This record gives sequence, structure tokens and C-alpha cells, in this order.
Amino acid sequence: MFYHKKQLQYFTPPEQPDPIYAKSMQELIGGVFGEMTVMMQYLFQGWNCRGPAKYRDMLLDIGTEEIGHIEILATMIAQLLDKAPVTAQEEGAKDAVVGAVMGGTNPRDIIMGAMNPQHAIVAGLGATTSDSVGFPWNGRFIVASGNLLADFRSNLHAETQGRLQAVRLYEMSNDPGVKDTLSFLIARDTMHQNQWLAALEDLEAEGLESTPVPSSFPLELEKREVAYQFLNMSEGEESAQGRWAKGPSMDGKGEFEYVANPQPQGPAVEPPPPHPHLHGTGKTPQSSGQA
Repeated sequence: MFYHKKQLQYFTPPEQPDPIYAKSMQELIGGVFGEMTVMMQYLFQGWNCRGPAKYRDMLLDIGTEEIGHIEILATMIAQLLDKAPVTAQEEGAKDAVVGAVMGGTNPRDIIMGAMNPQHAIVAGLGATTSDSVGFPWNGRFIVASGNLLADFRSNLHAETQGRLQAVRLYEMSNDPGVKDTLSFLIARDTMHQNQWLAALEDLEAEGLESTPVPSSFPLELEKREVAYQFLNMSEGEESAQGRWAKGPSMDGKGEFEYVANPQPQGPAVEPPPPHPHLHGTGKTPQSSGQA
């Protein structure tokens, strides 16, 4: 059961309407790494969790928090769209086009473009469940595999990309209210990155899962001779200088080997003869009569 409180977790209203910026802020709601993705990802991971209760509880805690972050962003977008005069929208679009054509250096004018027409036509000057270019949010964005180590790594990735995008949007705004609200969300992303790093450490320390994932697969069924080879597949050998090219493997179960000139280990595969029904003959090859 979920309860809703009328107070937002945090919010500072924008000082001025800005429909062009509202369009860009949609990325933090409905983008691949937006709040809708992490909300659904954490909740489904929590609902599907069969591990210790602390992991399920933690997943549902953070998933529920992300619902509130969507509300913060939707409220901000609605206020950025509220009372925005049509002339301001037209001027914003004109400035973006002129800036691009004339080679202007203001990335905000060039990147953001004009107002999202769906904000006015579809949502009645409100937020939508889409990204900054109008692509609708998709349930295939989420990862909920049932393997906690695999899922927590995906969560760390999502929070890293999400914070990166929030910081870029922070730098694109001059509105004190927008920047203050984003400052809060960016800080929460800092916590969440640290949270997933801590959860990953906990999982491995408790022996619940380890690298490589899944640890349940018997290593003797792998081709172990290639399990820790780094293959130099492009010109130059600068990659040999990395930690991945020598020394103990990160899982402690092997030694990295740098292969400077990897060679194919399989045969050349000849394509099968054409199937008669695929080429319009309708004829079936005759049997040779040999067993």
C-alpha cells in the first residue's frame, strides 16, 4: 500500500516560465535514465526479490522515493509552462534557429530548440511520460533480472547517467528555483550512487553472489583458457598498459593475459545451399538414395 503526502520531498518554484527548458527537463522524467526508469526498476526488483529482507526493504524504500522525484519534476515542468506567453515561445524558437544558422555559441539556444507542442496539445501545459524529444517512456528501459548483483550494477549505472544528465541541465539554467531544485535531486543521486556501491559490497561480503555473474555456473564448463584474455583488436598496443591486461583478475580466479595479435580459433563457415522454396522453384531436392 502506498500513501501520498501533499508536501513535496523538496521544491523551489521557478522564478520565470520557460517552456523551452521544460522540454529539456522531460529527459529527467521519461528518458532512458530518467526517474520513471529507476522508479520502476527498483520497485520491480524489490517485488521480485528473494534475497535477505534488508535488500527487498531497501529497494522498495528507494523505489518509493523515486515516485516523489517524478512528482517534483512534473511540478517543476508544469510551473515552467504556466503563464508562458505565446510570444515567448515563438521568440525562443526563433532564437534557436537563428543561433544555429549564424553559428551562435550559446548551446542552450541550439540544443533545446522550440517548445514541445505536446505540452500544450496533449498535456494541457503539464508534464508527459516522455523524454526531451517526445519519445514515450518504455517498460523495456528497466532491468529486473532476479540476480541482485547484476541488478545493483545496473542501478549504479542508471544513477550515474541520471546524475550526469541532471548536472548538465543544472548548467543550462539561470533560474535560481530550477537550480536549487536540481541541486537537491543531484545530491540524492550522490547518495544513491553510494548506496548501490555499498549494496554491491554487502552482497559480495556476505557471499550471496560474486563475480562473474552468475556465480552458480560451474567455471569448469567455461573455456577457461580464454576467460581472462584481453584481445588487442585494433591498431596500436596502448591498451596493454591497463590494469585489465596483466596481473590477477578482478574476481581473483585467474590471471589477465594480453594477446597482442589474436587469431580466429574457429573454422570458416560455408553458407548452406539455397532452399528451393525460398527461391520460387517449389522443387524439393531429390534423395541420392544413400543412407
